[in-house]
Amino acid sequence: MSSAIPEKYRDLFSKRAFASLGTLMPDGRPQVTPVWCDLEGDLVIFNSAKGRQKDRNVRRDPRVALAIVDPDNPYRYLEIRGRVVEITEEGADAHIDKMAKKYLGVDKYPYRQPTETRVIYKIRPEHMTMMG
Repeated sequence: MSSAIPEKYRDLFSKRAFASLGTLMPDGRPQVTPVWCDLEGDLVIFNSAKGRQKDRNVRRDPRVALAIVDPDNPYRYLEIRGRVVEITEEGADAHIDKMAKKYLGVDKYPYRQPTETRVIYKIRPEHMTMMG
């Protein structure tokens, strides 16, 4: 079952708000990573490099949790539990540059490694809690 992100919290994705992404390790332990994110309709999207731990985790088990806190009010946040429903390399380089503009104020993502392949992950929210 999919849940729509409430209009009252959609602005969090236009701010320079870092999100904490939780994935599951092979033994079931959680792994949490800060990520840059934005929205595509009601899907939350983030970008990473192929082969990183979060990439391996979501390819094996698509269940994730993501919390995004308002940088202007730490008592306002949105927590999403859902599944990664799409993984694609298409448009991933342009997307990480877009995220670098938003989060770093630069036109090109400056930390790209010569051999890395960028990937976009799309999360469909299934359950949300919010505050503030």
